[in-house]
Amino acid sequence: MTKLFGYLFNIDSWIERYIVITRDVLLLIARLYVAYSFLKSGLDSVNDWTTTEYLYENDFHVPILSPHVAAVLGTGGELIFPTLLIFGVLGRLSSLGLFFVNFVAYISYAYSLQNAGKMYHYIWGILLLLVVVWGPGKISLDFLYYKIKEKTH
Repeated sequence: MTKLFGYLFNIDSWIERYIVITRDVLLLIARLYVAYSFLKSGLDSVNDWTTTEYLYENDFHVPILSPHVAAVLGTGGELIFPTLLIFGVLGRLSSLGLFFVNFVAYISYAYSLQNAGKMYHYIWGILLLLVVVWGPGKISLDFLYYKIKEKTH
């Protein structure tokens, strides 16, 4: 009877399983939330390229790069990295790339951001760093790839 009770109510293993599942779901939510924010911005930039170039020439002061190069690289980063992040492909690398895009965006126009705008960049940065540290989680193509690779070796 004690063995049955211990087996049914093994709190430690239940908590461990719950935490792992919860972590993977939270990583997915974090990836999707940040990816949506940047992908939407990238699509808006492509849809109105004239305004995008105007903003990079007049409002966004990207260090070192010319406004045109910064616009192309920034928009490319806002389109490529979130797409990879949604599917969990190269999860850590795409998170790190998007973290860099977020950082450059922040320093480029931090002087004009209100506190609420700055807070979004902080939140996105923290969520992206979580994916860099923990990986994209089990709900990703990276995980599927490693599982298939593990079975073939």
